[in-house]
Amino acid sequence: MKKCIDSSAVINRLKRIEGQVRGLIRMVEEDAPCEDILIQIGSVKGALHKTGQVVLEGHLHHCIVDGIREGNEDEALAKLYSAIEQFSRIV
Repeated sequence: MKKCIDSSAVINRLKRIEGQVRGLIRMVEEDAPCEDILIQIGSVKGALHKTGQVVLEGHLHHCIVDGIREGNEDEALAKLYSAIEQFSRIV
C-alpha cells in the first residue's frame, strides 16, 4: 500500500503536541491559573487541527489524485468524502 502522508512530518508534529500535553499536565499539577491552562488547551487543539490538515492534504494529493488517475474515481471520491467527514469532527 502506498503512503499517503509524510509520516515523519506528522510524527514530528505529534511529538510536539505530546510535549505540549505533558506541559499541560505539569501546569495542572502546579496549580497554574485556569486561564493559562485554557490557553494551552487551545494551543494543543490548534496543533491537532493543523496536523489533521496536513494528513488530509497528503490524502488528497496522493491517495485521491492517484485513485482518480488510475480510473477509480468513485472509490477515490468515497474515500475523500469519508476523510472530510472525519476531519470535520476534529473541528
